[in-house]
Amino acid sequence: MNSLLWIILCTFLISIISLVGSIALFIREKLLEKILLVLVALSAGGLMGGAFLHLLPESVSEANSPVFITNLFSYFLFGFCIFFILEQFIQWTHEHYDLHEKKPVSYLVLVSDFVHNFIDGLVIAGSFLMGFNVGIVTSIAIALHEIPQEIGDFGVLVYGGFEKRKALLWNFISAITVIFGGIMGFYLSNMIEGSALLLLPFAAGNFTYIAASDLIPEIKHGDSLKRNLTHFVTFLIGLLIMLFIKKI
Repeated sequence: MNSLLWIILCTFLISIISLVGSIALFIREKLLEKILLVLVALSAGGLMGGAFLHLLPESVSEANSPVFITNLFSYFLFGFCIFFILEQFIQWTHEHYDLHEKKPVSYLVLVSDFVHNFIDGLVIAGSFLMGFNVGIVTSIAIALHEIPQEIGDFGVLVYGGFEKRKALLWNFISAITVIFGGIMGFYLSNMIEGSALLLLPFAAGNFTYIAASDLIPEIKHGDSLKRNLTHFVTFLIGLLIMLFIKKI
């Protein structure tokens, strides 16, 4: 199977994850919050592991000069700063388990998801073009992050005034932009030499920002030692998953 087919397959499977948001309707809110925080911890570990165990080492190993390596770390910072700007100035939200937002924020969540998922598609495309293993790892890291996000986003849409079926539909529509991002990333890489390699540190900066700024702050202030240990152990499991994949 060639790279484009793998890109389309993985981005399609990631878009399907948006449908898991509907389980928020069938779980009590307190239990849902606990489940989401565990998933947030797992995704934080997966994103950090993906960034520092796979994407950055792979981009450095593929670089052909010290100057290019310096540029790779610049793109890491660029990826980090882009997401900081989006969150600061476009009010990009990643509220994973707040289910009581107002309707204007529901529309904001949809817009941010369109942009976010499209960028994820570009990143997946660049990763597969650098190698099958890199593409799979990147897809897994993104999928781990998408599960808690999509559950939270679906809850925001429903509690913000959307009818349940429409909330599920719009959540899915915003999710499929990852497929278009993947296809565009594949063809852009053929037109712009080196773009696939530069997407790896950009994605690492993306992953690091989301994990450090959005996810870890949600799990580090638990109300008991047991919960804090659970979140930390789950975070380590996310890291170990990425380490295990690296050893395969």
